[in-house]
Amino acid sequence: MKGQCTTGKHRRIKRWEHEDVLEAVQSRLDQKPEMMRLRRQTVEHPFGTLKAWMGATHFLTKSLKNVSTEMSLHVLAYNMKRVMKILGTKGLIQAMRA
Repeated sequence: MKGQCTTGKHRRIKRWEHEDVLEAVQSRLDQKPEMMRLRRQTVEHPFGTLKAWMGATHFLTKSLKNVSTEMSLHVLAYNMKRVMKILGTKGLIQAMRA
């Protein structure tokens, strides 16, 4: 790390307070690179789909509370569409009644 320091009288290294978390994640990925492939297959697709649904403007609301609500509605719609594809509409209604 010394090479990243300044050559001035007072040498300093800037480090984010949670840098250790990032290093731990990177270490786990280095040990098991196939986990990133699995993550891409399971997690990245829903977010890509939601992003496409939302269009270029992304969120229509402002403030964290409203954006959180809007995102929750998008996720709910995505999950309901997936369940309808898997179980069908009748299966979804039956599951909701159970």
